[in-house]
Amino acid sequence: MSSRLRRSLVLTTLLALVLVVSGAAAPPPGPVGNPTNTKVAGIDVDATTIPELQELMDSHRMSSVRLTNFYLRRIRQLNPTLNTVITVSPTALADARAADRARRNGDDRPLLGVPIIVKDNINTTGMPTTAGSWALAGSTPDDAFIAEQLKAAGAIIIGKANLSEWANFRSFPSSSGWSGIGGQTNMPYVLDRNPCGSSSGSGVVAAADLAVAAVGTETDGSIVCPSGANGVVGIKPTLGLWSRAGVVPISADQDTAGPMARNVTDAAVLLGAATGVDPDDGATAAQAGNAFTDYTQFLDDEALDGARIGVWRAGTYNPSLVGPVVEPILDDVIDALESEGATVIDGTDIDLSATAGEFPALLCEFKTDIATYLQTYVDGTNPVTGQPYPQTLAELIEFNEDHPELEGPWNNLVFELAEATNGRDEDCAEIRAGVTPPVQRAIDELMATHDLDAIVALTNGPAWPTNDDPDEGDLDGHFEYFVGSSSAAAVSGYADITVPAGYVEGLPMGITFIGGRWSEPELLGFAYDYEQATQVRVPPQFIPTIGDDLFPGAPNPTDQAQAQRQATQIKRARVVRFR
Repeated sequence: MSSRLRRSLVLTTLLALVLVVSGAAAPPPGPVGNPTNTKVAGIDVDATTIPELQELMDSHRMSSVRLTNFYLRRIRQLNPTLNTVITVSPTALADARAADRARRNGDDRPLLGVPIIVKDNINTTGMPTTAGSWALAGSTPDDAFIAEQLKAAGAIIIGKANLSEWANFRSFPSSSGWSGIGGQTNMPYVLDRNPCGSSSGSGVVAAADLAVAAVGTETDGSIVCPSGANGVVGIKPTLGLWSRAGVVPISADQDTAGPMARNVTDAAVLLGAATGVDPDDGATAAQAGNAFTDYTQFLDDEALDGARIGVWRAGTYNPSLVGPVVEPILDDVIDALESEGATVIDGTDIDLSATAGEFPALLCEFKTDIATYLQTYVDGTNPVTGQPYPQTLAELIEFNEDHPELEGPWNNLVFELAEATNGRDEDCAEIRAGVTPPVQRAIDELMATHDLDAIVALTNGPAWPTNDDPDEGDLDGHFEYFVGSSSAAAVSGYADITVPAGYVEGLPMGITFIGGRWSEPELLGFAYDYEQATQVRVPPQFIPTIGDDLFPGAPNPTDQAQAQRQATQIKRARVVRFR
């Protein structure tokens, strides 16, 4: 293997670990009181879609005030255990009362009076936007374009969700779901397991019924992984379908926000509500002829009949270690697709695992893009420190070093690697040119060669235990058990959707449908058909623990010699990652 290829593979591995996996220091979560009761006025809101809620409110069997009160009480009840919501809107009930008045006056907007929670890296008027970091404590820029769009559709943003701080692009090791302000988010199916990231809080919000639905953001895996791990639906839209303006960035070349919800219907409602051409985001201009304000028109329970679906396995999991645990889920998915009339192409040549160069591109892009965000949206004085807010990446690093009591226990390795670049210069542009176009071509050619309508792959594996050792992180020594397929859609800027697919020892797993650019209508149809045919999702039970095994069913060392060999391999891999 050439040194250049080896370096690319190493950086890709580091990227996957940084963006969607790792561990955190946190006390063991405790039990919660009666968390499975999700009925309001005799209606189980966990099993009710947004269109059904609208019908209930139209017929006066439900009100936005009653619904909002339910979620606010539930946040107070569960948040001490889940650490999922950073901020609650001080105007939530007033907004709900206004929505009920508007409904009485004939307002029929698609999200009227519907409480949602957005990730705390999306600007929202009247609530701080912190990316989980004390460096931005108290920063309150006006609504991002997508927040404006959701509100224009009638949504009530009742709070901000915890996240992996700086979208998990600060340190290595790190913690999926940990932020300085919010602490460690815990997943609701098994409380000591990790919710994946970086939209950890948004995934838990949707799964645990802390709002009707949530909004997350993704650079690579940060919508689909926490959606899969928490048993909900997540959509990573085509780049440009949702505006990126007013969202704390990693890179404008890959970042996008997207909906996270308990069912495909609700995700489709949110998806359409936030589209629109934003003059502050040039990528949204390409929506003309490609975007819709109503994606529920594409929810077809016969969409899979006659479709050709490819199965991507290579590079998404280790077949010898992980295969015996996850492949039965994938086999069930294939059976369901075929039962719905799809032709499934499952071959070794369906492989989208080559995304070399992604991490170096993100490093140089982040240095410029984070400074642009800070200088555009963040000004004044931090109320916690009494100092001016940071305006550059170097100043963020300085803040973390000056405030270890707030920003510990993690290091600044990824920040420092990004700071060592020149930002968005010609070299950076050349790196990106060698990353995104080849992956786009690979997807386009693969789908054309096999005449595919979509590609499916496992979204995630069973959630790993959250590790309280800041020197290791959650997957230290166990990254070979990681399951993920997010990079192809993330790097290409194409769409993908994850839907619940099954459970391993009670831990959710998802299946991702991947398509081409602007393929949301087709993917929503396939995802909806699959969801309706399988009805996989069950609500979380908030079990404290199922034991300490990192990967249920995975082989463990059985003798000292095997254990020593594994330890040696781990040490070597740990060194290689940083070269």
